[in-house]
Amino acid sequence: MNVADAMTPREEVVTAELPGTRTDVLEYLQERAFSSVPVVKETDDGTEYRGLISRDALIEQPDEDQLVMLMDDVPTTTRDASLVEVAELMVGEVARRVPVVDGDFEGIVTVTDVVHAIAAGDQPVEAVVGDYATEDVNTTYEGAPLPVAERELSYANVPYTIALGDDGRMSGLLTEVDVLDVARIVEGEEETGDNFPDQDSEWSWEGIKAVGSRYLPTRNVEIPAEPVSSFMTDDVVTVSARKSVQEAAQLMISNDIEQIPMVSGDQLVGIVRDVDLLRALRD
Repeated sequence: MNVADAMTPREEVVTAELPGTRTDVLEYLQERAFSSVPVVKETDDGTEYRGLISRDALIEQPDEDQLVMLMDDVPTTTRDASLVEVAELMVGEVARRVPVVDGDFEGIVTVTDVVHAIAAGDQPVEAVVGDYATEDVNTTYEGAPLPVAERELSYANVPYTIALGDDGRMSGLLTEVDVLDVARIVEGEEETGDNFPDQDSEWSWEGIKAVGSRYLPTRNVEIPAEPVSSFMTDDVVTVSARKSVQEAAQLMISNDIEQIPMVSGDQLVGIVRDVDLLRALRD
């Protein structure tokens, strides 16, 4: 398969346009559970691709309004590239969504698009989950406040965490999407203190003058303080190490999920993410 066979064409892609605001992008990510949104600019010559804005950028830079300052520079591909080539690009560059650009912005191809091709058998893979799952699993306590779990996701640099109950067993799964669904931007003020210019400064006005307390508008991402258990998915889909990569891909597509815990009996032994399945295409 080529990228053209799997991608979402321009007319069906949700984009943010310059000039625009972070609020527009946040609404797109919350409503549609995207990991990122392409930013474009309409010109006399067509639709010009400018960059990608991710969930992480919005949470990590709550005071930034300008889309141009929030954009990530990610690799692009073309319609004629093979699906195997774009899978290698996604794995190598850690890019979940790759814009398709050939002069104009033509569309986007995602990790989910490639997983869909594996699930449908369009990209045959002879491998089992155990060959590509990892035993390193990000976990948190189900009673931890959600803001703490969000910081754990950020520090671990993964989009999920397995929630553990009081007995240390898996009780649920929390993802970046779950956090973003309930996050909101709140306005506030920050006191900067008194300002006393130096008497000899050419910028001083009428010598030493107390300007007084100054307040600057600030923004913060507010995340509910309720425990992880209030937001996690407790009906968790799981796989065994012997499950085929194609079957795991089918589970991801049918359940609209990006990662599946791997179990042996009732014990958590690893996790397989959708990007892990892409590595099977290279082998």
